Amino acid sequence: MESSLSQHGSKLVRRRTGPGRRRWLWLAAAPLLLFLVLPLLALLLRLEWAGFAANARSLVVVQALALSITTSLLATALAVAFGLPLAFVLARVQFRGRIVVDTLIDLPMVLPPSVAGIALLMAFGRRGLVGAPLADLGITISFTQLAVVLAQCFVAAPYFVKAAAAGFAAVDRELEHAAALDGAGRPQVFRLITVPLAWQALFSGAVMTWARALGEFGATIIFAGNLPGRTQTMPLAIYLGFERDLDVALTLAVILLAISFGVLALVKGLLKQRVGVA
Repeated sequence: MESSLSQHGSKLVRRRTGPGRRRWLWLAAAPLLLFLVLPLLALLLRLEWAGFAANARSLVVVQALALSITTSLLATALAVAFGLPLAFVLARVQFRGRIVVDTLIDLPMVLPPSVAGIALLMAFGRRGLVGAPLADLGITISFTQLAVVLAQCFVAAPYFVKAAAAGFAAVDRELEHAAALDGAGRPQVFRLITVPLAWQALFSGAVMTWARALGEFGATIIFAGNLPGRTQTMPLAIYLGFERDLDVALTLAVILLAISFGVLALVKGLLKQRVGVA
């Protein structure tokens, strides 16, 4: 009966949104869609594709790409390692000040990048809260590749924490209780039951975190600088290339565009598969 009601509901929706109404809906939706697509199309049309391969093999592009991939993967690994317990606490533990903690996790996603960069510099710079004692020990963080990783992790980690928390919250607790009754300890339940059931959310969150880290610009340029071959990531190379060599900047922009599109398509495909299975 439930199936017949569902079929009847979809037929009713299709009847209400006939060809004429759908046409008007598309006309209303087209301006914003066109506005979002037009700059991307202009980017692809402006690039000199004949020289794309040569520009992609240039030293600036290769160094920026290698550094971006390496640092963004390290930042993602840090976000996953330290974000898993935090996400589990948010999903399973009720405590005072939960709204404050949740807001603090969301804050790096909405902060202006310049604010994030200055905050990191005040904390880990040579005269910073943590950086000054480390500098006395001969350890420098700012304007190094470690600074790049920390800047990327700061702005991108919340994406993993939020996705992982949602994944953990959706896990059926009865399955965990059943495993515990069968003699499994808490670490075994987490490793064999909780994580496998939440793996799609964890994977999607990790991929989105990596994509956000890969595209980080503002906090990085303030906290790590823009040193070619040392701290110059792909977004920073695009910024510098815009002033010196537009073709190189366009090449890097198209590479980042392709990576971002692929990541989003992968995550959306996984989420669609998850909904379909559910």
